[in-house]
Amino acid sequence: MKRFGQRLGNWLETHWVKPAYAGGLCLALSLFYFASATNTMSGWLYAISGANFALLGLAAILPVRSLRRLTVRRHPIDPVSCGERFTVTLDIEPPPSRPGWFGSFGLLQVADAIPHPLGSFPKTAIEKISAGGRHRWIYTQLAPRRGVYRWNEVQLKTAAPLGLFWCRRPRQAPAKAIVYPTVLPLQRCPLIDGIGREDNPIFSVEERHVQAASEGLTRALRPYRFGDPMRMIHWRTSARYGELRVRELEVFQSGLDAVIALDTASTWNPEAFEEAAIAAASLYFYASRQQLSVKFWSARTGSIQGHRVVLEALAEAHFNEMPMGELLPDRPTIWLTSTPDRLGDLPSNSRWVLWSETPSVKSPYRGIAIAPQTDLQQQLQSIPTTRFRP
Repeated sequence: MKRFGQRLGNWLETHWVKPAYAGGLCLALSLFYFASATNTMSGWLYAISGANFALLGLAAILPVRSLRRLTVRRHPIDPVSCGERFTVTLDIEPPPSRPGWFGSFGLLQVADAIPHPLGSFPKTAIEKISAGGRHRWIYTQLAPRRGVYRWNEVQLKTAAPLGLFWCRRPRQAPAKAIVYPTVLPLQRCPLIDGIGREDNPIFSVEERHVQAASEGLTRALRPYRFGDPMRMIHWRTSARYGELRVRELEVFQSGLDAVIALDTASTWNPEAFEEAAIAAASLYFYASRQQLSVKFWSARTGSIQGHRVVLEALAEAHFNEMPMGELLPDRPTIWLTSTPDRLGDLPSNSRWVLWSETPSVKSPYRGIAIAPQTDLQQQLQSIPTTRFRP
């Protein structure tokens, strides 16, 4: 019975008007006076009941007319990373040529109908909007989880000017909030630093070039990372700064392509998939900082490139996706997956990152088996050692 009363109240509020407590009391008194007048045939009771019904009719019409004139305009929402707060800006505008009750609009409640994963509906109360003016509502909302959130409605509610009946009407104001996965600040990543260097003849040629390289081929000096060849250390600069500095040569980057591939077509544990999305974004940005020609691949998008494009694709990624993009390209790949079945079928000189409880992995390539409840950044910065050659 209580649920039926709530549904009836919501229907009245959104399709017509719902009596407030004072409105219900006034309606009950009006009916009592009318019944008494009918029973006693007293004219003054008819007059009181008639005046009450007229007041109720006016109180029921005015909120509907007031809300009908208001328009809502939404500003674009800037993307944020998971755990940050995004900013929503709404403009509530009355018509410039038709003033409201007593020349203004007021006593208005505004609620933004955001999706439930983002929390409860944000609300604000507006005391007054001058005719021809505008009220700007700005609020921030925490983004607790990666994703692309869409919603369309803003709820306007008022009982003005008499406060006897509540009226609520939706306004179409489409919104799209993009929440990127967290990008871990990797200081080093042997998984990327060593990709394509073991068995690729290009790098054996490049190593010979590096050995005989002069200062003119040096592109930059950077801090030493684990796995850098000792012959690339610039000892004079290292002595000056008190830490090892390594020469970075242009020849290292020539012809090196890499693909960060997220296996979105497989079945995942939801928490493991969130970690995989974070790892994919972190590895992509680390490879970009190392001046590699890196692309991102998933079953739905195929190969894509560009920081914002990749982040939006990762924000919208889900597991068990139907393959819609191109097949995995034949380039050195870092394969992020939850199933070890395809680890032996990857392109040459690839690497893998596995979220699985399978104890043994059969793959001719090196990789990292992610341990649950262990710091992800630390694991991505570790040396890939798991390897099996048939």
